[in-house]
Amino acid sequence: MPPRYPVPPGYPPAPPPIAPNGARLADFGDRFLAFLIDYAILAAASMVVLVPAMFIWFSMVFNLANDTSASNEPVDIAPILLPALGLWAGIFILLLAIQYVYRVEMMWRTGQTVGKRGMKLRVIPLEPGAELTRGTAATRFFIELVSGFVPFGNVLDGLWQLWDKPFRQCLHDKVAKTVVVKV
Repeated sequence: MPPRYPVPPGYPPAPPPIAPNGARLADFGDRFLAFLIDYAILAAASMVVLVPAMFIWFSMVFNLANDTSASNEPVDIAPILLPALGLWAGIFILLLAIQYVYRVEMMWRTGQTVGKRGMKLRVIPLEPGAELTRGTAATRFFIELVSGFVPFGNVLDGLWQLWDKPFRQCLHDKVAKTVVVKV
């Protein structure tokens, strides 16, 4: 562990943390900015799907309301319930597929998403000389996905690198046996 006090004159500063292959490890700020870039891209792609879906859903609801407003009978939501559930299930699957393609298929080929490329970061296997595989990239993705269903799981996963030694790994990196390095 590096000293927590200034280095006395005449002594070289502590070397930066390095991965098993000798590359310099990415720091928290770079990884966080890469995450924000990737998040913005995925949010924009999600809006392309969600905005038309919301218009379809609202038109279904308003049409039902207009059909039943003239009569004093109770509203029967059965005619739109199944199509609405099908619409939202389809959207969920489509958004999951978009995220999978972006976070797995893009990353396993080069080790980089657009955000990582912009911040000059790359995901590499922990074992020196090993290749990043689609399975490794998918493992990272699914651990991140599952941690989102645990209260504060994504936060804990992302912050884990701040106290992890010696490779600054997040929880999804630990499970997939990867590290993020500066290019």
